[in-house]
Amino acid sequence: MRWLVLGLIASVVFIAARATGSAELALLSKGVPVIAMFFWLANAPASRYRRWIRIGLLCSLAGDVLLEWPQDLFVFGLGAFLLAHLAYLRAYLTDCKQPAWLALLLALAVGGSMFSVLASAGLGPMLIPVACYATAIGAMLWRALARLKMQPKNRNNALLAAVGALLFVFSDSLIGINRFVAPFDSAGYWIIVSYWLGQWAISASALHISAQNPQQTCATSTIETRQA
Repeated sequence: MRWLVLGLIASVVFIAARATGSAELALLSKGVPVIAMFFWLANAPASRYRRWIRIGLLCSLAGDVLLEWPQDLFVFGLGAFLLAHLAYLRAYLTDCKQPAWLALLLALAVGGSMFSVLASAGLGPMLIPVACYATAIGAMLWRALARLKMQPKNRNNALLAAVGALLFVFSDSLIGINRFVAPFDSAGYWIIVSYWLGQWAISASALHISAQNPQQTCATSTIETRQA
């Protein structure tokens, strides 16, 4: 719990630093909530799922620092968060590989809509990097939603992961809109709060993973049920 308290305090400090224009304090405090989540997960059951979530948090920490750096390192920050999404994607694939077509359609709709809005503003040389990022985050969202069919022992895990993924997508969408489409004054606060809540939900999901056989955690498909 002490790690979550530290993360909450750092969150308040960062928001205050942003409000007062203290760039140095904002840079020093921004990554602390994610660091706190990383160490908080030492309490989660050891598993491949936890390992990949923690890798995703480390990549996110790099992205936090790069995006907050005084120089414009947006492309590098984008790359760090792309790696974070791929790590979360890998975590979600450790125990559920069923296609989940409805989840795929929803993820395609969300990712496609986000990219269409940004592309309509004219991304220029950022077109390909943003397209790659939209693909990665769409895939991560797909697999997070696919896990909502998890068996009861992992239901809380799947729900937290899905909520976290949706909040992460929401935060990233606001970043894109604020940077490329239509900047708005309160963007920074909406972006960071939804981002932290998303990271917390994804991290918390690792606390609810069961130790059962990963191949048995997905809900049985209709075809498999009939064959049985």
